[in-house]
Amino acid sequence: MPSHPLRVAVVCSSNQNRSMEAHNILSKRGFDVRSFGTGSHVKLPGPAPDKPNVYDFKTSYEQMYNDLVRKDKELYTQNGILHMLDRNKRIKLKPERFQNCKDKFDLVITCEERVYDQVLEDLSSREQETLQPVHVINVDIQDNHEEATLGAFLICELCQCVSVFKQE
Repeated sequence: MPSHPLRVAVVCSSNQNRSMEAHNILSKRGFDVRSFGTGSHVKLPGPAPDKPNVYDFKTSYEQMYNDLVRKDKELYTQNGILHMLDRNKRIKLKPERFQNCKDKFDLVITCEERVYDQVLEDLSSREQETLQPVHVINVDIQDNHEEATLGAFLICELCQCVSVFKQE
């Protein structure tokens, strides 16, 4: 049994940086956590702002990693994308879309307002089965490595507080 019975989902747009950093920290702290994206595709920075690398959600982190090494290993090492993908592939096989998951969560934490709106839209369109409440909280986190790390610790602190109240 996990040390925290709270079931948590962390959601960003592409299930790459912010949600995966929080997934990593929360799982190390014993939380029952999953992470997701809400976008139609997975987008990673490319050689220019108008040229992102776009992948299907079925593409594994390993495949993305190998593709970027093949395209420009130096660029993607320097900007931290290969390091991020290396972390991601140690946590799970591939990114997942929140809209495709029907698991039940006690708490869904989003990492930006647009993603929060997408999660609420998806949840409100679902057929009610259990009538179990779910709390959806947005923690705005800029999509860069440093802010993702800081945001992950804030999310962890939030989950620890909620977990204490759930156990009482």
